[in-house]
Amino acid sequence: MRAKLDTSRPYALGLFRIVIGLLFLCHGAASLFGVLGGAAGTGGTVPAGTWPNWYAAVIQLVGGGLVLLGLGTRAAAFIASGSMAYAYFTVHQPMGLFPMENGGEVPAVFCWALLLLVFTGPGALSLGSLFGSRASGTSGAAERREKGSPVAA
Repeated sequence: MRAKLDTSRPYALGLFRIVIGLLFLCHGAASLFGVLGGAAGTGGTVPAGTWPNWYAAVIQLVGGGLVLLGLGTRAAAFIASGSMAYAYFTVHQPMGLFPMENGGEVPAVFCWALLLLVFTGPGALSLGSLFGSRASGTSGAAERREKGSPVAA
C-alpha cells in the first residue's frame, strides 16, 4: 500500500499545486476584473495602482497562473506566500490573535500552502517539466533520492 502511495506522490502534489494555483488566480481575477463576485465579494474591482490591494491582486493573478501551470513554481510560490503573510499580519492579525477571530483563515492557508510548494516543487503535470529537470526545480539525482534509489555523487 505504501509503495503505491509513494508512486502517486508526484501526481498528488501536482494536483495540489493546480488547485492552489487556480484558487489563488481566481482571487486576483476577482479583484482586478470584478468577476467571480468581485473584490472581497463586493462585485467591484480594486482601483488600479492602489497600495497594497492592487499589487496583491496582480501577484495573485500572475503568481496563481504560474503556480497553476507549474512554470517557475518555487519562485512564484515564494512571492505569493510572502504576499499572503504580509496580508495576514498587516490586515488580519491586528484584529485578533487567531485566524478564526480575525477572518484571516484564507490568507493563512494560502501562505502555508504556497510555502509548501516552495520546498516541494511543482510535482507532476507541470509545464516546467517539459523544459527539463532544471526548470522544474529538481535534479535527476534528487528525483532518484526521492524514489529511494541510491545516488552516486
